[in-house]
Amino acid sequence: MHFDTRWQQYYQAVEGRPPRPTLIRALEQVAQDADPLPQFAVDLGCGDGRDTVALLREGWRVLAIDGEPEAIARLRQRDDWVGKAWPKANRTYLETRVQRFEDLTLPPDLSLINASFCLPFCPPGHFAHLWEEIVVALAPGGRFCGQLFGDQDSWAVYADINSHSRPQVNQLLDPFVVEWLDEENHPGKTALGEDKHWHVFNIVARKR
Repeated sequence: MHFDTRWQQYYQAVEGRPPRPTLIRALEQVAQDADPLPQFAVDLGCGDGRDTVALLREGWRVLAIDGEPEAIARLRQRDDWVGKAWPKANRTYLETRVQRFEDLTLPPDLSLINASFCLPFCPPGHFAHLWEEIVVALAPGGRFCGQLFGDQDSWAVYADINSHSRPQVNQLLDPFVVEWLDEENHPGKTALGEDKHWHVFNIVARKR
């Protein structure tokens, strides 16, 4: 079986939602660093930009990458660049790229790689290369934040979805100091209102 990627419906369903808690926690950790790195982040699988805009509003330079041209178009067309409680996001700090995980190349010495609910959609045969690309691209002290699907997730049955057991996640995080690792394993619903069993690892980790 292959996963039915209804991205247009998904973008419409999540429109206007706040940044992910993993990104918020990562930024809180960055704020505590005694010797902070330059504020340059990659937002992988950026979608319509809920996390990208949050980073820009905090003064980060952001390379936003998504495999779907519609996602980048939605990011560019957002109407919330000026928020009531936020300073204006500097669009000159934003670079965008349409690129699939199979072809991903990242710039070196990144301070943050944010990957909110996107890595499970990397074809399983390409995931090892993708993860290596993420680890190598981060500067020492740089952070990864995002999600991986657990092997009990109901979408793990799809041939084009990758999932991991807890020991496998621990192994992937070996190059990092784990700052937050929250494992969810419960029934729920998708953004489109469909029943789903969620088995998700929420991760914030700093490269050694």
